[in-house]
Amino acid sequence: MRIASWNINSIRLRHGLVDRLAREVAPDILCLQETKTPDEHFPFDTLRAYGYEHIHIHGMKGYNGVAVLSKIPFTAKDIHHHCEKEDCRHIAISTDYFDLHNIYIPAGGDEPDPDINDKYAHKLAFVEEMTDWFKTTYQDKTKPVIALGDFNIAPYEHDVWSHKQLLKVVSHTPPETERLEAMLGSLDWVDAARRFIPMEEKAYTWWSYRNRDWKKSNRGRRLDHIWVTRALEDSLRGYDTLPAARDWEKPSDHIPLWIDLDL
Repeated sequence: MRIASWNINSIRLRHGLVDRLAREVAPDILCLQETKTPDEHFPFDTLRAYGYEHIHIHGMKGYNGVAVLSKIPFTAKDIHHHCEKEDCRHIAISTDYFDLHNIYIPAGGDEPDPDINDKYAHKLAFVEEMTDWFKTTYQDKTKPVIALGDFNIAPYEHDVWSHKQLLKVVSHTPPETERLEAMLGSLDWVDAARRFIPMEEKAYTWWSYRNRDWKKSNRGRRLDHIWVTRALEDSLRGYDTLPAARDWEKPSDHIPLWIDLDL
């Protein structure tokens, strides 16, 4: 089974890229973030034509929004809210094989000071709440669970193009990376990317639109993640990304990433 995640940066603008991904990568389940459309305008029929009959969404006009597109039936689906906000950042589905959580962690703005930047404060609080939520929700640590999405945090030294230069840049600051590490420990999660990519090797999933030549500058960050609980670790058969998608017509600034599971 192939499970993919992608910050699509507007599903209505880029649904054609989903069709291309479906043809080239063929994920069985595709989780999208930043769909940026209210539920009543979500292109259900178009995406079903791409092969995804089972769809679970939660979206809002112009911001945020998450979706799960699946060829596999759901046995349950949920919408979750955090930090007393209903801002379309966390949905979940259950299958016969696992629970899956599609999460869009707040970006956090530009200033890494929670006292003067409410967006950064919200981001830190969101990760803290997610950490506690997973611990409370899954007291049975043997449960097969997947958490994925745009976490907007590049946690490790080689998840960014320059650890030293980005330590005071939102997405790689110690308050963020320490909290994400705590969230990783909430269920003793396995970081699928670093399960297959050595820690000393660079790994990115995002390159800014501001870079005129993203390949040449290669100032990337690994903001997107797929985690599995230990119950699924032995089922992991691979992890990969599609950097070529960053050069598709009207691309997202994020690229797709996926895992393969032998279930």
